[in-house]
Amino acid sequence: MKGLMNELARKYSLLAVVGVLCLSSAAWGQGQVPTANKKAPVPGIQKTAPAQKSKVESALDQIKIPALPPFQPQEPKRIQLSNGMVVFLQENHELPLIGGTMRIRGGSIEEPADKTGLTDVYGSVWRTGGTKTKTGDQLDDYLEARAAKVETSANDDSTVISFNCLKEDFNDVFPVFNELLREPAFRQDKIDLVKRQLYGVISRRNDDSDDIAQREAVKLAYGKDNPYARIEEYATVAAVTREDLVNWHEKYVHPANIIFGVWGDFDPVQMEQLIRKTFESWPAGTKAVEPNIEFTPAKPGIYFVAKNDIDQSNIQMVGVGITRKNPDFYAVTVMNEILGGGFASRLFANLRSKLGLAYSVGGGVGSNWDHPGMDDFAAATKSSTTKEMIEGLKRELNDLLVHPPTPAEMKRAKDSILNSFVFNFDSKQKVLAERMRYEFYGYPPDFLETYRSQIEKVTVEDVNRVAKKYIHPENYPTLVVGNEEQIGNQLTSLGPVTPIDIAIPPPPGRPGQGAPGEAHQQQPSK
Repeated sequence: MKGLMNELARKYSLLAVVGVLCLSSAAWGQGQVPTANKKAPVPGIQKTAPAQKSKVESALDQIKIPALPPFQPQEPKRIQLSNGMVVFLQENHELPLIGGTMRIRGGSIEEPADKTGLTDVYGSVWRTGGTKTKTGDQLDDYLEARAAKVETSANDDSTVISFNCLKEDFNDVFPVFNELLREPAFRQDKIDLVKRQLYGVISRRNDDSDDIAQREAVKLAYGKDNPYARIEEYATVAAVTREDLVNWHEKYVHPANIIFGVWGDFDPVQMEQLIRKTFESWPAGTKAVEPNIEFTPAKPGIYFVAKNDIDQSNIQMVGVGITRKNPDFYAVTVMNEILGGGFASRLFANLRSKLGLAYSVGGGVGSNWDHPGMDDFAAATKSSTTKEMIEGLKRELNDLLVHPPTPAEMKRAKDSILNSFVFNFDSKQKVLAERMRYEFYGYPPDFLETYRSQIEKVTVEDVNRVAKKYIHPENYPTLVVGNEEQIGNQLTSLGPVTPIDIAIPPPPGRPGQGAPGEAHQQQPSK
């Protein structure tokens, strides 16, 4: 892996040196005039000679860049215990460290709508609330004395508990990890503290226009009642109780729902024996059932959020995308890179570099592991060019449908994807995390190895086909977050405008007052 990275670095350094030398001699040394200043031939009178390659292009053609070598990362060892727990062991003796991550099925998409925020409270208090024998603060002192960590968190579809320590401290830290996993205490003072922190987050959620745009865009793409689009409110956080946390833990934290990855400086035989001794007798429990989620995007049109303390517009055209199990995923990936993936993409080159309309611009058809991603074509522009930017985004999307990518665009897109791909997996720990992800979402074990070959197989025809299949500008709801006075009637000239109210509902029983607990905040107990 390191050899490949060094080889790529050496090749690109050579390209840069040759380019600079050729530009110096050809353009400046010989006093050539830039092409833009030359007189154009008169149509019908002067005959244009066939284009000749510049000295730079000729020099670059002489550099032979070998094909990328086969990508064969070290696969972790997979073990399945008799109770259903899946374990991956990834040896890495470079540093005297050992770490592990347990991913447990069940996340925020399963929490009740009237208790949105439950898993955020759970993911924090699971650690800070300590165990039945030690408070969270006592755990802090114990672990900090060993420069170790045991952390917990929550995601859309899972919760996570992890540890990280020096090899010499593993026998001290692993029992703490296991105790927190099996016997958390969820102390009430820590629940109160986290809830107050969430109230503060809620109170500030309309401060940043980017945050507003992203939050409201998900609602337009998936539907406001979709679990992926729900957000915490004072009332939903206030409704969460300690009993809810205990019940959640009892429902989901079982071997049948757990994938456990361990990496670092250990003997795999001894580690497997320890894991079996620690977890094999734990009853399997009931496996979590994947929820049935509906995606109901908003109708096409303009949706507007007034934020009058800014002088720019955040624009997002959104829709429902695909999953990575879709056979078109690879062609869509290349298409996204061509359309909005970087500095050389069409959206960036045309709307920002050429027209100067955008502070930032990009996007593509979204893809997620277990549910449709969100199509998102986003831009930030000054208030006075809001309409022009919306029209420019639609124009570029429609242009892709009638003008397929050129061979040069295809090559640049594939090179960008593949040359950056290897750096996403340049450590054994990253490979382990990816392998655990495939296990969690039910992807084939060789998905990582076959990714590159599938990208290389994508053709112009494939990109053209998926563009017409998945890009539909006329169906996208368009969100604008901006200054109403500065934008003026630009949006109404595009059609009906639907205002979006982002006012934060007051706490239950406290209209016009601060968040619950703000008037009297307890000090957390030790």
